[in-house]
Amino acid sequence: MGKINVAIIGVGNCASSLVQGIQYYRNAKNDDHIPGIVHPVLGGYHIRDINFVAAFDIDKNKVGLDLAEAIFAPPNNTYRFSDVPASGVKVDRGMTHDGLGKYLVEIIQKAPGSTANVTEILKATKTDVVINYLPVGSEEATKWYVEQVLNAGCAFINCIPVFIGREKYWQGRFADRGLPIIGDDIKSQVGATITHRVLTRLFRERGVKLEKTYQLNFGGNTDFYNMLERERLESKKISKTNAVTSQLDFEMHSDDIHVGPSDYVPWLLDRKFCHIRMEGRTFGDVPLSLELKLEVWDSPNSAGVVIDAIRCSKIALERGLSGTLVGPSAYFMKSPPVQYSDNEARTMVEEFIDGANSNTLPERQMEQG
Repeated sequence: MGKINVAIIGVGNCASSLVQGIQYYRNAKNDDHIPGIVHPVLGGYHIRDINFVAAFDIDKNKVGLDLAEAIFAPPNNTYRFSDVPASGVKVDRGMTHDGLGKYLVEIIQKAPGSTANVTEILKATKTDVVINYLPVGSEEATKWYVEQVLNAGCAFINCIPVFIGREKYWQGRFADRGLPIIGDDIKSQVGATITHRVLTRLFRERGVKLEKTYQLNFGGNTDFYNMLERERLESKKISKTNAVTSQLDFEMHSDDIHVGPSDYVPWLLDRKFCHIRMEGRTFGDVPLSLELKLEVWDSPNSAGVVIDAIRCSKIALERGLSGTLVGPSAYFMKSPPVQYSDNEARTMVEEFIDGANSNTLPERQMEQG
């Protein structure tokens, strides 16, 4: 089937886990069970067929380095589970815009020089799929990169809570160029949001009336440090809250649900702690409450999901699909254009792989009316 040429925007912890993961599982057998992966071979593509050809960052510690070195450069601090040989891919100087908030600027020094010609690099490297790993709140920077991706003719995976894939404007832009997009805001394999979603669905299906709930998260990576700037959190809170409330058949009052990052603890490194509380009423209006604590290494927890999203994007390119991919977005992302239960979304992904379900937006909207 050949290779899938991939470019990365933002060489942080998530990029590190992704690159390590490709190396770690490159010799996996076709029938192996791999935690966090739908299939070792998906749509004819093995994990090792993912080929990194370009990377962009603004950090002086990373720009100019080989990608295999840059993923371990500070302030990256995620779990190191695989050595990575030199890739031959140099990290190019990216665009800043609003990518550096007032806290990140304290620990990240911008690399000297001008922004690389991102469009030309994507074209020259024959990039198939571009992954967005910019910091939360990078609204203008994300939109700038999306324009470069459209001009270069690549598929796009939006792993952050800047709303692109779910917005009609951007769906139309990608459809006009004949390009697919998966978005927005990557779900972890088993993270805070997916766990909260499943429990919310359980309450609904067992007839428990959910009355109040919170999800509090804290960790020690630059993502949590960046999110101390509360102004950058608006889209993140919307994304995580909608992912949970979409599993209900009624509307919760905004005062009764709180979902979002709460603090930064440096010594936790890339570990994330999540505390969930849910209060409701059962038969006879008898109260019921649930509390849960989850501890994960944040970045590896989403890497396998991105591997599957990359391969779905390549399949979509080959099939000539354009706009936002409905099934893959619903399964891989917190804020897809259409929310489904996770079981429904998983089925849609399997159907997509088999070619039986190729729903995209805006094409699906046009067909419906």
